[in-house]
This record gives sequence, structure tokens and C-alpha cells, in this order.
Amino acid sequence: MVRMAEILDFKRTPEPLWREALGRKLRETREELGERLVDVADRAGISVQYLSEIERGRKEPSSEMIAAVAGALGVDLADLLIGIAGLVRHGYAVRTHGTSQFHTSRPTGRPSGPVLMAA
Repeated sequence: MVRMAEILDFKRTPEPLWREALGRKLRETREELGERLVDVADRAGISVQYLSEIERGRKEPSSEMIAAVAGALGVDLADLLIGIAGLVRHGYAVRTHGTSQFHTSRPTGRPSGPVLMAA
């Protein structure tokens, strides 16, 4: 039998924010292509600092910015979004000191976020 103290002590890893998943996917894609941050930012028409902040999950870019970066990487926007959806659906972030690490398996335990409860 599960004790109440065990339930209260359980801490589920939070789901990643959209901007964190987007940044992770953009950085992974850029690095897989062997591209430098400065070159991608230049082709996308944004500053290196802004692209860096997007990749670190610090900024919420507009849809136009996302399309510009995807275009600068030569990546189909639909494929990029599918990859991000996979991270959000299956990846959970552990936030430590401003960084995120994504896990690919769903932790067991109680769900996070709003939950409909039956009376």
C-alpha cells in the first residue's frame, strides 16, 4: 500500500516547454548539418545572440522567425514541427541551473498539469 508521505514526496519531471523543445531541435539540426551559429543567423536575417537564445529555449520566436531559421537550415518546416512535437510528447525536461536535459521515456507516477478527477 502506498503511504501518503510517499505520494507527497513524489516529484514528476515537468514536461518541456515548447520553446525548449524548439530550441533543442534547432540546435540538434544545426549541429548535425555542421553549421555555425553565425552563418545560420545571417541567412535567417536575425542576430547571432537572438538565435542563440532561441536555441537555449530563452525566447519565444514568432512563426515567421521559426520559418526563417528553418529555411536557413534548409529544413522543411513541417518536418521540424513533427520533430518538436515528438520531443514535447515523449521528452521530459529536467531543469537544473538554467539548462534542460530531455528524457525519452515517460516517467511513471501521477500526471502533471490539470487532471479531471471523478467524484
